[in-house]
Amino acid sequence: MNVFRALAYATLTAAVTCGPAFAQSAQDFPNREIRVIVPFTPGSGSDTGARHFGDQLGRLLGRAVVVENKPGAGGIVALSMVKAMPADGYTIVLASSSPFSVNPVVMKDLPYDPYNDFKPLAGLAKGMNVLVVKEEPGVDTLRQFVAKAQEARQPISVGTYSAGYELATAWLADVGKFKYTNIPYKGQAAIITDVVGGRLDAAMLNLSAAIELINTGKLKALAVSGGSRHPSLPNVPTFKESGFPDYETYSWTSFYVHSQTPPDVTKVLSDAMTEIMSRPESRAFLAREGSLPMPTTPEEMLAFQKSEQARFKQVADAAGIVPQ
Repeated sequence: MNVFRALAYATLTAAVTCGPAFAQSAQDFPNREIRVIVPFTPGSGSDTGARHFGDQLGRLLGRAVVVENKPGAGGIVALSMVKAMPADGYTIVLASSSPFSVNPVVMKDLPYDPYNDFKPLAGLAKGMNVLVVKEEPGVDTLRQFVAKAQEARQPISVGTYSAGYELATAWLADVGKFKYTNIPYKGQAAIITDVVGGRLDAAMLNLSAAIELINTGKLKALAVSGGSRHPSLPNVPTFKESGFPDYETYSWTSFYVHSQTPPDVTKVLSDAMTEIMSRPESRAFLAREGSLPMPTTPEEMLAFQKSEQARFKQVADAAGIVPQ
């Protein structure tokens, strides 16, 4: 048993004073493998982060951590599954801005409640969105893209793989005064294939998962959604620089568990993630991926989640988007 697990064991065994049922669930946690459920397909930026931090968590706790991809319905498939599983800490879900802060704004009758069914362990990363097109002459700037979209006889096609990117696209279409058709995908890899193949006019993507293809010239980045340019793409302007001064948005990821997970089990996991996020290798990994670290306590993560939902609600209202 490594030092961290020994400390965790000592903390959890103290919980016997809380009652036998709780003590039985928490006293030897973890004593078997932990699952991390990812609501998106393999190869996405969210998936890559889940695998990295899942591996680090497993090493620290001395137990295997297995990542499982359960894409579909904007995260609903994965979250519904985790909601129905035992609240014992052995199932972690990779939360992100789309299912936790956007779905409640744009979808009616969600089969899960982001606040009552889940609770945060720690924030992981915050990343910019990027608008990409096929690498070919004719559209080299966001202004040119918008002008072409305005002049098109029919709505342009834009690929997205979650409600967050769809909402970001709707926001751009609203302020850019052009029409588009959202083409939903289960994951980012298929979108990239269709942009490169000319079957999509554009895509709104997670920058971290697209940055290599941008740097190798397979995709053309028109703008990034941060408040300033991304250090790995210094020649790509922001939406703000490109004529949309209020357009700034990020996607984010975090680890959550079932809301009924025992507090001491939750503390073992959140303390482990605090340790992991403080490590230089975590910051180095996120830098390579084009993301910013977002270390938070569970309380800070919950407050951030609520503020993000409020922000997306403002965006939806401005774009005339109502829950469906």
